Amino acid sequence: MKIRVIIPAVAKHFEPVALDYYSRAARSDVEISVVSLAEGPSFVGSLYQAALAAPGTVSRIAEAEREGVDAVICDCMTDPGVEAAREVVSIPVLGPAETSFHIAAMLGHRFSVVTPIDSLVPVFHHHARRTGLQRQLASVRGVNIPSSELGNEERVLQSLIHQAATAIRDDGAHVIIFGSTGMARLTASVKQGIEREGLRGVPVIDPAILSLKIAEAFVDIGLSHSKRTYPTPPEKEIAGY
Repeated sequence: MKIRVIIPAVAKHFEPVALDYYSRAARSDVEISVVSLAEGPSFVGSLYQAALAAPGTVSRIAEAEREGVDAVICDCMTDPGVEAAREVVSIPVLGPAETSFHIAAMLGHRFSVVTPIDSLVPVFHHHARRTGLQRQLASVRGVNIPSSELGNEERVLQSLIHQAATAIRDDGAHVIIFGSTGMARLTASVKQGIEREGLRGVPVIDPAILSLKIAEAFVDIGLSHSKRTYPTPPEKEIAGY
């Protein structure tokens, strides 16, 4: 089985990190490949940047299908180009935000997103509307740390634990979604941290690895998106592409 991870940004330096992370979590019979964009934003932290990333992401996804890849994961919590790409390919295309929202709604009545990137807070509310899960979304909480200090892993971790615990106690969250694929290595520590607060039995979702495991399952059982929902678009000339 071949699964490709697409980083929807001009971020070639991050490819080895993503390859290592996904490869460690993948089954032994799964080959992981990682590519980023040649053109587009260097980082996606808003719907505007997601729109800029979408054309290159769709192109990379189409390229993956031509190269015989079995499923694709878009490694970004804005899910840029995911729905559009489903119109041009038949292989499974997973966005970590969409995947996490639906699985979280299966695991508990209400879920909260805790993100180290404050600019994504409104984006997650947008995802809730798009997926029809507004009533299940208890809250979206940012860590309220300046972007210049996001490299301070210990401070980010403690803020994530605090916000997750607050989401459970004050907002009524039964499930926590980690709001970034790029910092998913902290998910286990966040779970341990909220357990130390006496909040046991609350799932903490790592969106990247969840998407990988759903992709593996889809390929195993031959599932992909419906072409009734995502019909192949007619051939038309498009200037500039």
